[in-house]
Amino acid sequence: MYAPAPHDEITGLVSYLDVQLSAIRAAPLGLTEEQARATPCRSALSVGGIVKHTAYGLRGATATVLAEGREEIDGAAYAAHAASFALTDQESVDGVLAEFDAAREACLEAVAAADPDADFLAPPAPWFGIFQSQPAKLRYFLVHQIEETARHAGHADIIREQLDGVSVPALVLTLEGVPANDFFQPYVPGPGTIGAER
Repeated sequence: MYAPAPHDEITGLVSYLDVQLSAIRAAPLGLTEEQARATPCRSALSVGGIVKHTAYGLRGATATVLAEGREEIDGAAYAAHAASFALTDQESVDGVLAEFDAAREACLEAVAAADPDADFLAPPAPWFGIFQSQPAKLRYFLVHQIEETARHAGHADIIREQLDGVSVPALVLTLEGVPANDFFQPYVPGPGTIGAER
């Protein structure tokens, strides 16, 4: 979790976003490639797909924060968005994790340099019934990124628990090197799984 601290606003926003990203990044730890692609719930979501989609979203968020524009919402954009939720046969979870790591670093850097109080023209979001750009402050967009990332972190946690009963918060603590205590035992990934020492 993001521990209490007397941070300024932008540091707080970056920290909240990073905590959610840590949860998504931890979700594949100890899974096989097959498990990371599995869809054990009634939806089509997988742990690997969530990592891939989050990287896709981070790249778009970075471009928006840096005022580089957003791609037109047309048939190709809808197709790219839909394709971001599942790994292709040519992709691997390790490859998608590398893309996630790069997108995470770039997005957090862009957000850290942003002014939440800057004027911002929120782009259309037809999936939410918003068909025209709307004036806002950049703060609106930054908080929305935390909202969306937290939603996907929750998806990843549910799917992971369906696969093997392991909770993502325990995986995050493991990756952070927290020692065992009365409430937590570090997770040890099996040989040959994602994130295991090779």
